[in-house]
This record gives sequence, C-alpha cells and structure tokens, in this order.
Amino acid sequence: MQVINRAGPAPVALETTLLAHGVPRESGAALARELAGIVRARGASPAVVGILDGSPIVGMTDDEVARLLASADVPKVNTSNLGIALHRRTHGATTVSATLELAAGAGVRVFATGGIGGVHRDYGSRLDISADLAALARFPVAVVCSGVKSLLDVESTREALETLGIPVVGFRTDRFPAFYLRSCECGVDARFDEAADLAHFARAEIARAGRAVLIANPVPESDQISAAQWSAWLEVARRRIEREPVCGRDVTPALLSGLHEASGGATLRSNLALVRANTDLAAQLAVRIGS
Repeated sequence: MQVINRAGPAPVALETTLLAHGVPRESGAALARELAGIVRARGASPAVVGILDGSPIVGMTDDEVARLLASADVPKVNTSNLGIALHRRTHGATTVSATLELAAGAGVRVFATGGIGGVHRDYGSRLDISADLAALARFPVAVVCSGVKSLLDVESTREALETLGIPVVGFRTDRFPAFYLRSCECGVDARFDEAADLAHFARAEIARAGRAVLIANPVPESDQISAAQWSAWLEVARRRIEREPVCGRDVTPALLSGLHEASGGATLRSNLALVRANTDLAAQLAVRIGS
C-alpha cells in the first residue's frame, strides 16, 4: 500500500470520519482548519488522514479535504473495508481504526479523536463490536480521546480494552470518561497529571509493546452533559433508529444525528469542545514524542 505521506515534524493524526459524519457536512472543512490551527499553535504538525480516489493520504491539504467533503457519497472506512476502497479507487472518510492503520504506517505516533468505538448496546444487532478495539491492539500510536462514546456499552468496552492488553491512562482523571460524560463507573490503569510525564510513558510503551496507548482526556467540565439529561436524549434517539432500521457501522452516525436533534445541538457543542481539548493535548504530546 503506497501511502501519500506528508506528515511534518511532531505530527498529530486527525480522522476524516469526524469531518464527514460526526458534524454537519457543511462545517467539516472549517473544523479541519480549526483543529489544524490548534495543532500548529503548540508547535506540532496536523496530519489529516483520508482517502481520495483510492489513494490513502496522511497529511491532506485543505483543498483535498474540501474535495472529499464535496463528494456526494463519502463512505466510512475502517480496517475491514480499507483495502476495498483502495482497490476500487473510491473516496473514504477514515474511522479511528483506519486512521490508526494509515498513521502508524506513515510513522505518526500521536492521534487525536473524539471518542473511540467499542462494544455496542443491543439496538437490534446480535453482536456489534467496533473495529477500533482490534486496531488499538495492532498499531503503535498514542490515541487521545474522551473515552468511549457514551451511547455504547461503556463498561463492556472498558473490559474489552483490558482483555486486548491496551493500557488506558487518564490525563488528570482517575475515572474512564464516556464522551459527553466526564466519568463512568470504570477506572483507568494509571493517572498522569503532567503532559511531559505522559509523553515519556507513551513513547516508551508504544515502542515496547507495539500497540496503542489509550489516553483518556475528559470533556471540559463546562461542556459536559448531565447523566439524567443524556439518558433522556439517548432514549429519544434510540427510538428513532428503531423506526429506521440500521446496523453495523451505520448505527453510531444514526444515533449521533438523533442525539444532536433531540438535544437542540447541545451534544454537538459538547462533541466539538472535547475534540478541541483532545487535539490540544495530542499536540502537546506530539512535540515531546517527536516524529
């Protein structure tokens, strides 16, 4: 696989599924520029990851991002269908798993995202486990996120991470965050309070183990959503997808869309706040970890 690698010094990988499916499509390009600005402000280099006409790119230009988002159909690409997208020369927005694979292949060691996928609740599927979990066990990248998306089975996902041997460390937290919620019942393997110490550990661990380190960075306190309000909105979104049957990789975007609608945009605002915070932390780590 020939990856177009434009990763600069101290690169931070940024996924394109967030831009194409996690926020309204028309705001994706502006968000990409904003996140790139956050990375550069810390002295690191943004590396947006995506696929154009079957070419995997690590370090997309603004024009390339705009071209991807302007496409009528931008499929989500994970590790299972990445090869198909390359073979058929299609466009693709990379999920956490595909971004991990391409970033690792390009030598990028830090990746900022919102929340990883995991074990799904039973919304009509017998078994639905995100490819993100297996990818974390395969690719040596420090992944900064706000835990697992809280619309999933957070506790089962945390157990799966342990089973796969993926270290889960908290940045200034003892609890595992759940995307819009700052914490859940699960803990982390270790807490780090200083970015320099965390970077030193992450660099050594990904080199030692050859797999990812998951860095849990809670949503800023001012942007978290109360557990009660979250549960009410999730129930509305869940009922909506029951009327519009979806499965597999389409479940999460459908639920997110329903949540944004039910909450009047509150979940989207929280989503953006945590992505910005994770990008800032990732850039701090990248400068210390290097290329």
